Amino acid sequence: MANVEIYSGDFCPYCVRAKTLLQKKGIEFTEYNVRRDIQHQKQMHDRSNGARTIPQIFINDRHVGGCDELYALEKKGELDSWLES
Repeated sequence: MANVEIYSGDFCPYCVRAKTLLQKKGIEFTEYNVRRDIQHQKQMHDRSNGARTIPQIFINDRHVGGCDELYALEKKGELDSWLES
């Protein structure tokens, strides 16, 4: 199963939308709240080459991007292959 990590925050509709898609697909993920923990915010920034918006999503340490990029992968039929490994 893929290792999925999401950097998110409270009251973020894009975070909810991204997590909902993964949950519908039965994918477990680790969530880091960047609004509650400055260390996770710094880690997200470093891992995503400077991205400051949430969510930031990683699958097997590969940077997906945010919610829009996750849904774009799903629309193109590529998300399942990212999640297989």
